Amino acid sequence: MIAFTDLQKIGIGLSGFGVFFLTLGMLLLFDKGLLAIGNILFISGISLIIGLERTIKFFFGPQKLKGSVFFFGGVFIVLIGWPLIGILIELYGFIYLFGGFLPVIVSFLRRIPFIGTLFSLPGIKQLMDKIGDGNSMV
Repeated sequence: MIAFTDLQKIGIGLSGFGVFFLTLGMLLLFDKGLLAIGNILFISGISLIIGLERTIKFFFGPQKLKGSVFFFGGVFIVLIGWPLIGILIELYGFIYLFGGFLPVIVSFLRRIPFIGTLFSLPGIKQLMDKIGDGNSMV
């Protein structure tokens, strides 16, 4: 079993609440307040989970700089009040930054009983096969 420090446990909670607020903000027609809170919680949670130094290395490494510019630019655009445009830009940056993790996530989710069945449906199966083959989407 993996042992987490107290800061990592707090980071997991913050990231989870961040994803919750981002999802709720999108469901409520791109409410800029919820999206802004979700972005701040998600970024602070990631920083606590992997540590400040590794977070800076991850986001500002030479290969990830383009994705970071789009991600943080989208966060800034959401914060100044244009939520739809900001989320689209942020989504592009998120996929660029975390696209390498998508095949691992898809293969993990296929093993979960209900979600694996959902991923086997005709239209979704082709999309998940394309994502899960290891090729970058960006």
